[in-house]
Amino acid sequence: MGYADVPNVARPAPETLVTVLRAAAEPLPHPAEAEAFGACFDRFRDARVILLGEATHGTSEFYRARAAITRRLIERHGFNIVAVEADWPDAARIDDYVRHQAPRPRRGDVFARFPTWMWRNIELLEFADWLRGHNAALAERDRVSFHGLDVYSLSESIHAVLAYLDTRDPEAASRARARYACLTPWQDDPARYGQRVVHGGGDSCEDGAVAQLRELLERRIGWLRDDGEHWFDAVQNARIVHAAERYYRAMYRGAAESWNLRDRHMFGTLQALLAHRGDGARAVVWAHNSHIGNAAATAMGWQGEFNIGELCRMAHGDEAVLIGFGTDRGTVAAASAWDGEMEIKAVRPARPGSYEEAFRRTGIARSLTDWRGGARMRLASLLREPLLERAIGVVYRPETEMLSHYFQAVLAEQFDAWVWFEETRAVTPIGAEHPRGAPETYPFGL
Repeated sequence: MGYADVPNVARPAPETLVTVLRAAAEPLPHPAEAEAFGACFDRFRDARVILLGEATHGTSEFYRARAAITRRLIERHGFNIVAVEADWPDAARIDDYVRHQAPRPRRGDVFARFPTWMWRNIELLEFADWLRGHNAALAERDRVSFHGLDVYSLSESIHAVLAYLDTRDPEAASRARARYACLTPWQDDPARYGQRVVHGGGDSCEDGAVAQLRELLERRIGWLRDDGEHWFDAVQNARIVHAAERYYRAMYRGAAESWNLRDRHMFGTLQALLAHRGDGARAVVWAHNSHIGNAAATAMGWQGEFNIGELCRMAHGDEAVLIGFGTDRGTVAAASAWDGEMEIKAVRPARPGSYEEAFRRTGIARSLTDWRGGARMRLASLLREPLLERAIGVVYRPETEMLSHYFQAVLAEQFDAWVWFEETRAVTPIGAEHPRGAPETYPFGL
């Protein structure tokens, strides 16, 4: 990812900021101590949506910390939705596993698309195993669900809609196949579809995707009553087909347009989940800092992009809590280029003039810093001075880090709190093997 407005030479973070951060930062136990770690986040229990970030897509501590926090919110405070920056059909396999449901039909393996390590890792599987155990003693309606928010699953989502209709209404399934016939030749390489429409003069397939979604929504009264969970799953997949068709066209019109379409879809999916679970529904979101922090307080927003965090802030106000995560150094799972092989890369120490540099200088290895409320007004004021912030996605290029991974932000307005790890290590990816003794519903390796 690249960012504008990054100065070539940055001064160190102000000593005053470091001093105030050192006084305000609350030391955290290791996330392996899940009960003690999660208890430090009880202060956020009254929120309806808690968004937990990550500064990279491949850091073990971020996954383990989010798991510990989420466990606490589920066990003690009634949160019942976990929504992550992943594709809906892939996450549905984990949802089936944790809620003790029969696996939904698929065309292929789960989380097989680059970057496989982002969700196909030991850290997530350990959380899924815990959540399955937690749900075992609960009534079906009370079980905590696990969902993907993203837009990339065109092929699997088309398959899911058709599989649902095949069991419900063969004539409706036939109509759906006709509507999706425009897209199916491109479903395994949708970027080529977008290029053909935008630059090659090809016809758009939008009308068919819209018509199919409309039909599912028009029949909701009868189908929702008969089998609400499967109808909702089919509708969400139809929404993805519609959003994906637009997204792959937007890719060739501009980065801001495609980014905004993707995050609008993810926010809409989150809102649909809250509405579907009804009164009292409360969600924990796992996604990159660039999605869950308020984009209006960053160079992204200054260039016209918005994100889930900004939309949640607008929709839920103080009932949305945005928590960013950061690190100084260590290792990370990432590739050198899109669709490249996963590597374990060394994360360089944070640059001068960055928030990460300021937190490193506090000398606290792990901490939670919360700047909400009147007692933290001075800290919040200091954090309203723009500094650099680092973002590592699935691609990490240390050799161009200043230009490709740093951007300017106003931390006090981007997040409500910050979780800091001075040194971190890469996630542990898992292969396609079926874990010994795992139930047949295990989400990977089948």
